[in-house]
Amino acid sequence: MSRKIHIFDTTLRDGEQVPGAKLNKRQKIEIAQQLAKLNVDVIEAGFPCSSPEDMQAVKAVAEQTQGPVIAGLARAVQQDIDIAWQALQFAERPRIHVFLGSSDIHLQKKLRRDREAGLQMCVDSVRYAKKLCEDVEYSTEDASRTDFEYLCRVIEAAVKAGATVINVPDTVGYAIPEEYGETIRKLRESVPALDKVILSVHCHNDLGLAVANSLAAIRNGADQVECTINGVGERAGNASLEEIVMVLKTRHAAFEAHTDLNTEEIYRTSRMVSRLMNIPVQPNKAVIGSNAFAHSSGVHQDGILKDRSTYEIMRPEDVGIRKHELVLTARSGRAALRHKLGELGYELDKDKFERVYNRFINVADRKKEITSEDLTSIVEIELTKVPETFSFQSLQIMSGNTMVPLASVTLIKDGRDLTDAAAGNGPVDAVFNCIERIVEQQGKLRDYDLKAVTMGRDALGEAMVRVEIEGVLYSGIGTSPDVIEASARAYLNAFNRFFANSH
Repeated sequence: MSRKIHIFDTTLRDGEQVPGAKLNKRQKIEIAQQLAKLNVDVIEAGFPCSSPEDMQAVKAVAEQTQGPVIAGLARAVQQDIDIAWQALQFAERPRIHVFLGSSDIHLQKKLRRDREAGLQMCVDSVRYAKKLCEDVEYSTEDASRTDFEYLCRVIEAAVKAGATVINVPDTVGYAIPEEYGETIRKLRESVPALDKVILSVHCHNDLGLAVANSLAAIRNGADQVECTINGVGERAGNASLEEIVMVLKTRHAAFEAHTDLNTEEIYRTSRMVSRLMNIPVQPNKAVIGSNAFAHSSGVHQDGILKDRSTYEIMRPEDVGIRKHELVLTARSGRAALRHKLGELGYELDKDKFERVYNRFINVADRKKEITSEDLTSIVEIELTKVPETFSFQSLQIMSGNTMVPLASVTLIKDGRDLTDAAAGNGPVDAVFNCIERIVEQQGKLRDYDLKAVTMGRDALGEAMVRVEIEGVLYSGIGTSPDVIEASARAYLNAFNRFFANSH
């Protein structure tokens, strides 16, 4: 009989710990509501005690997201638990997630405590959290490097104190599948109390084994997997939600386990997280990479034309990748655009539609045809914009291999055109210097990525940047058929994020 595997999504907490990927309250709500459409079981909305801003963001997610359990992380101390409960108390289904190191490395080196003191902190924190919230998860941080007998004692004590979920993390990605799966199996045998609660796993990808370890745990009795969209997370990232879910769906007979996810929302969720966190998805990424359903070999193409199952074990439609033959031009009116947006699954109110339409016309005037990929990019850029202190108006470039590149940029602020000119090492550098002069703020470019959204010479270019401004990393994204304009829009987007956070 097929077992239900609970999907605990920690994109908004562990995933957000990537440098430069910080999300504001509005962005967290947007992703959380998309995760609800994806039908995850649990959304870990953040670490409320980490900052007042994150506390307010978790509170907003808890109040405005229905369906999944909403969890907030807390260290095993009363103050953290109190702050977490302040953020979570109005959620439809709240969960306090308490964690404490259990390995000797964490206990001795980080916490400066012995095992007995760590055990007591576990019991005290779970009991206190239980007084506030019925659903309490307890994580034995660094479990994969913890003495097994001590791990059993901690888990048994946490369940006795009231924990409803026990998480056994591979915090530093140290485990290998055989030993991690064996640990889960032995815990099931050695701690009868686990039969009363949900047994969870949380794997990091430092050795590239996060998904394999999670699947090994499922085979050996884990009830819940903690994972992120696109595998984002600290260091090398977390277990990839889309990979775990599609393995269980594609190889159901091998695992006899299932999830309740609406897999057709996977691709859209992936795109949203990539854009809002400014973390590109590598082309060969399993399940949702741009090459995941692409075939270049003649032998493969021949097989696909005869029967898709020859070289595809999943249908692109199953993860929400629609292969529409969508062609729009500058002559397409509002009715045609709205119809095509509906085919792609977008239902926009009047104001949002007009923003998308105006940007569509701007791009279509310079591009022969607008494909579904172009349109998806336009919609997602427009719907994820931050408040614009400065908006882009125009740019001019003078450049060549025997001259110093010069740029002139015009931005709009409070209805006024602001124009300046600057030189640079290249045309993009000159444009960035112009923007800094106009906004009167310096930035250090830490990351710059440029790619084509579609194929062909008139492809829509998408630029992603990370800019350090006053010691903090801000991400920016921009699109245009002109790659220099796309870069300018991305750079300005990063500064607008800075100004939005400064207010």
